[in-house]
Amino acid sequence: MPINITMPALSPTMEEGNLAKWLVKEGDKVAPGDVIAEIETDKATMEVEAVDEGTVAKIVVPAGTEAVKVNALIAILAGEGEDVADAAKGGDAAPAKSEAKADTPKQEAKAEAPKEEKSEAAPKADTPVADQAAAPSTPAPVSKSGERLFASPLARRMAKDAGLDLSAVSGSGPHGRIVKSDVEKAVASGGAKAAPAAAQASASSAAPAPAAAKGPSDDSVLKLFAEGSYELLPHDGMRKTIASRLTESTQTVPSYTVSMECELDAMLKLRAEINASAPVKKTEKGEVPAFKLSVNDFIIKAMALALRDVPMANASWTSTARVLHKHADVGVAVSIPDGLITPIVRKAEEKSLSAISNEVKDLAKRARDKKLKPEEYQGGTTSVSNLGMFGVSSFTSIVNLPQASIVSIGAGVEKPVVRGGKIEVGTVMTATFAFDHRVIDGALGAELASAFKRYIESPMSMLV
Repeated sequence: MPINITMPALSPTMEEGNLAKWLVKEGDKVAPGDVIAEIETDKATMEVEAVDEGTVAKIVVPAGTEAVKVNALIAILAGEGEDVADAAKGGDAAPAKSEAKADTPKQEAKAEAPKEEKSEAAPKADTPVADQAAAPSTPAPVSKSGERLFASPLARRMAKDAGLDLSAVSGSGPHGRIVKSDVEKAVASGGAKAAPAAAQASASSAAPAPAAAKGPSDDSVLKLFAEGSYELLPHDGMRKTIASRLTESTQTVPSYTVSMECELDAMLKLRAEINASAPVKKTEKGEVPAFKLSVNDFIIKAMALALRDVPMANASWTSTARVLHKHADVGVAVSIPDGLITPIVRKAEEKSLSAISNEVKDLAKRARDKKLKPEEYQGGTTSVSNLGMFGVSSFTSIVNLPQASIVSIGAGVEKPVVRGGKIEVGTVMTATFAFDHRVIDGALGAELASAFKRYIESPMSMLV
């Protein structure tokens, strides 16, 4: 029986992706583990592996197609001994299988779209294949026990319009699937009405992101500029995600900021001493230092240790409880072409400065190459954003949900400082903290900022 290959979910939050490249063609044989395609998400390009064995009967979504919805049909696989031509024709009506696997640990892609009635599955002649794949579908229903209910898209739409609870409808289709006739019988009998309380609970659990703030229309903006005086750069997936996430944060997080001036002289001296004594290693380019610490490495370590010392600030917000994290997973803002990503140094409080330095260099390189895995940039308990290298004296960042804090680092500048009753010249850096007030109250935020300042100004304490 033909096997439907569907768009895999490469991360828990992925809703759509771009089918960048097919690594197989129609007629090719594939085996479990074979890489069959490359999928672009808003943050990375990832390889997708086959799960079953067979022959590629039909490629439904061509390479280069954008905004393909998760679980949309992208190709058809003919099973062992099956005629390829017949499989290509009958694939639309075949039960979908988990036929693609993301190249990420514990993130196996799921293709759950079940068999569809022929009348519903047959595409309209005037609808391009890519548009069919990208078209949004009605969310799949869920039973009271939390398990997915298999129902055709038409049955789901009919049930929604009629106010029916699909978990109370018996399916007569293959493998108990709910089809059009099942919903019609339920409507005729007047049963399986959805309870208002259940609907309310479902709506609250879904917790959709707030709608974007209304602004001027595209046309009204463009009318302000002379024709021919500009060009349009369409938003890519990353830019759309950045806009959505930051809008969500500013609309939902009651944030406040705290600033601390930190003297850097002791840290700069220690950094120079450590780098000068770094062991060398042999590479293809000759002997190079095993590590080279940056100021940002000290900042990451200081933030991680501060969260360890002030554990109530190492938290995230949910509607029912605060999530107290056991480790400080520090996101590091990395600028990439026309975007920003924050790869995460996990358990940073336990790592040496040299380990943090080498890990950040590796993460930053792979971030720019769009080769990060989802678990390397999703989550985290705090973030560090450093614009000091651009000469920025101070700035405020937006909290990156679900985190509750972020520290913004300005440039180290020479200033008069008072030491032992005498005015001397010192190098001073401004660190500005933004906090989610739902999680971190003012006094707690100040305590965390003070702990960070102590580590920066007494850097030897980071080594013990």
